[in-house]
Amino acid sequence: MRSGTAAGKAENLMVRVDRGTKDVITRAARLRGVSASDYVRSVVLSQARRDVEEARTRTIVLDPEQQLAFWLALSQPESPTVRQRKLGRVMRGER
Repeated sequence: MRSGTAAGKAENLMVRVDRGTKDVITRAARLRGVSASDYVRSVVLSQARRDVEEARTRTIVLDPEQQLAFWLALSQPESPTVRQRKLGRVMRGER
């Protein structure tokens, strides 16, 4: 799905990162046996496709770890703080 470009024509995308970030990306790329550019391209494209699909379907996709964290947050909610309880009363029109 390309807009305005010939199929297969490569385009540049420049991203600036600090030295520490570049080092992490370089190490991750080496672990996968690819160049830093190929690593960034594959990771960013994969995430971008997920983001576009989530926006299209209006559905958030969670990995198993995120699903567990979400379920725990819903099943074991924290008690509201004093300020949160006060805000709730204000929003309900109570004093």
